[in-house]
Amino acid sequence: MGRIGYFFLYICLGIVAVFQIFPIIWLFLFSLKDNREIFSGSPFALPTELRWDNYFKVWESGIGTYFWNSIWITGVAIILTILLASMATFAITRMQWKLNKLVLGLFMVGLMIPIHSAIIPLFSMFLDVNLIDNPWSIVITYTAYNLPITMMILLGFYYTLPREIEEAAIIDGCSVHRMFFRIILPMTMPVMSTTVIINMIYNWNEFVFVNTFISSDKFKTLTVGIQNFIGQYMTDWGAIGATLIISVLPIIIAFIFFSNKVVEGISASAVKG
Repeated sequence: MGRIGYFFLYICLGIVAVFQIFPIIWLFLFSLKDNREIFSGSPFALPTELRWDNYFKVWESGIGTYFWNSIWITGVAIILTILLASMATFAITRMQWKLNKLVLGLFMVGLMIPIHSAIIPLFSMFLDVNLIDNPWSIVITYTAYNLPITMMILLGFYYTLPREIEEAAIIDGCSVHRMFFRIILPMTMPVMSTTVIINMIYNWNEFVFVNTFISSDKFKTLTVGIQNFIGQYMTDWGAIGATLIISVLPIIIAFIFFSNKVVEGISASAVKG
């Protein structure tokens, strides 16, 4: 491809980037306006005054609780998912036992099951063990449903790890558990970044499970709790915009910091080194 080809390629990519970024910029400017500016002026006009009080208003009204719930539920679910998926993938790819292919197939079946088709069985199960209106029901659900995709990403990388490293560790007297936590797990950090961002995006944005299993405001996450603010500030559209910006900001920040790691992780799991 010559210089002209690259020029037109960058032009096309720039246009796509503008269309991708513009809604976020528009929403941010929307959150800094009051109702008079929103309805009387042009929807694309800059705010005449930066009304940061919209953010303070929604934060002081309780969105901080929903924000914190989203953070710790997402974080705990990611840690459990990656740890369990790494252990299972290590056992399937690096250890020899009769049923490893069958177990791998059972995990991969989870990719073919519609995520929300099990809401009723899960609700019944959590009701029996008193986990309805308990945030741990959300953590368990996120962990279970994210295991197959996380393992699928890890599989390609684990297959490429040289067995000489494990043999040397065993000769030096290293146990299987110590070898996994001290040697194998640190080596998977490149692909781990990919699994972290994928799990974070799903867990942070998930709505149906939280809306079904959680009824108390003190346990709701941002995606569900934001409904309360839409009702509370039905006429204050600037406050609603501020609430939406707060809800998407962590995902944007995570993508900015992990985007390169995601590409590296996908390459590391797909190409044998």
